[in-house]
Amino acid sequence: MSYSIPRRPRRNRQSAAIRALAQETTLSVNDLIYPMFIVEGSGVRSEVKSMPGIYRHSLDTLLEELKEVTDLGIKCIDLFPNYPEDKKDKYATESYREGTLYLDALKTIKDKFPDLALMTDVAMDPYSSDGHDGLVENGKILNDETLDILAKMAVAQARAGADILGPSDMMDGRVGFIREALDAEGFTDVSIMSYSVKYASAFYGPFRDALDSAPRFGDKKTYQMNPANVREALIEAELDYQEGADFLMVKPALAYLDVIKTLNQNFDLPIAAYNVSGEYAMIKAAAQNGWLDGDRAMLETLMSIRRAGAKIILTYFAKEFALLQA
Repeated sequence: MSYSIPRRPRRNRQSAAIRALAQETTLSVNDLIYPMFIVEGSGVRSEVKSMPGIYRHSLDTLLEELKEVTDLGIKCIDLFPNYPEDKKDKYATESYREGTLYLDALKTIKDKFPDLALMTDVAMDPYSSDGHDGLVENGKILNDETLDILAKMAVAQARAGADILGPSDMMDGRVGFIREALDAEGFTDVSIMSYSVKYASAFYGPFRDALDSAPRFGDKKTYQMNPANVREALIEAELDYQEGADFLMVKPALAYLDVIKTLNQNFDLPIAAYNVSGEYAMIKAAAQNGWLDGDRAMLETLMSIRRAGAKIILTYFAKEFALLQA
């Protein structure tokens, strides 16, 4: 049978070279931020059981790891602290105490790796005896009273050398409050990557294992977003935009690709997405069981997040991706 097919899309797939020419979305190590964990002590390199390949480091081993990470071309990390219970209190005072582990680590990293962009976490939960992102009174998370604590934390981190602050708490008004505090102290060049759209998700479990920071009671649904809502995401993002955020983040990523796309279509700021611990753990577990090709699944996952509209991806796969590209 003779039939003239006027358009043949397969012609653009016939070789690797032609597929590369026709590729619509690109992904490089420059698009990635690598989350890392620091603990007290020395010589510590403790694997997070639920996150194979991800470790809690003491400062000395973290610096060794950072040499390898930066040699691979990773240009930005996001550092999270794991504090023992005896350092935690109701007001998260350890978060801004001079000489504390986290702030000293930021100073040392910036001194040793001045070209590395250093992102930090601004929230109470790693330092709070209640395990919540805000100040707790009588079982209620107080919004406005939390802002003063977050501002102290933010200024202390900026003073220690942070380039990008990541308010992950989801308190109303915190971006503007932090921006004003930073500017008042002369840190006008320090950026804010707000966790603008952070959902109350089941995919955070392994991260809370890594930091031992699960809430001591209740959940975070009074401040993190309902997974059913997307119009509310536009409200949250618009508020952060007006309050001076430099980047807008969606967290988690995979179950919220539509939200990433919505923000990308409505805001001119760079959109970030957090490929969270549970998303990482699922691929790792399936790969270890031989149920899928881990490398291909990683690449497909990261590409899907980029294709949805994220310019920046925070991902525990950053080092593995960089190794594949090396």
